[in-house]
Amino acid sequence: MGTVKKQEKGFTIIEVVLVLAIAGLIMLMVFIALPALQRGQRDQARKNDVSTVAAAVNTYRSNNRGSFTGISSAALQKYIDRLDQYDVTSVTVERGAGAGRITPTVDGVKVKIKAKCPAATPAPGSANIAVVAGTARSVVVVTALEGNGSQKQLYCQDL
Repeated sequence: MGTVKKQEKGFTIIEVVLVLAIAGLIMLMVFIALPALQRGQRDQARKNDVSTVAAAVNTYRSNNRGSFTGISSAALQKYIDRLDQYDVTSVTVERGAGAGRITPTVDGVKVKIKAKCPAATPAPGSANIAVVAGTARSVVVVTALEGNGSQKQLYCQDL
């Protein structure tokens, strides 16, 4: 009679290393994609802030018979606060002639009366946006987006 060989059950070291390598690759892909997804979500929140400020500006204009006389950052903030489901961090109303340059930041929204957004969007990495003169009822709302992470992008909305 021959000897009976007992067969052991389990995984070889190569199989275990292969599974760990695949799991590591999946984790690496998630960690690489996660910052870009977070930037995209923050940029979308900033665009929502611009829409909220635009709605507040329209409400202000309606309540003041189409006039922007007396509008200030504090006055506009009161209208934004009435839209209590939103949390806009910082709003600045810029004074002066309609045409000019606005330098927005990623943590705030800037409003300029008697101005319109330029026809072409500024190149990524631009520090400011050159708005053009508009009518007495024209308003622009501007903020900066993170974009691809290395260069901010400017976002402008006309009212």
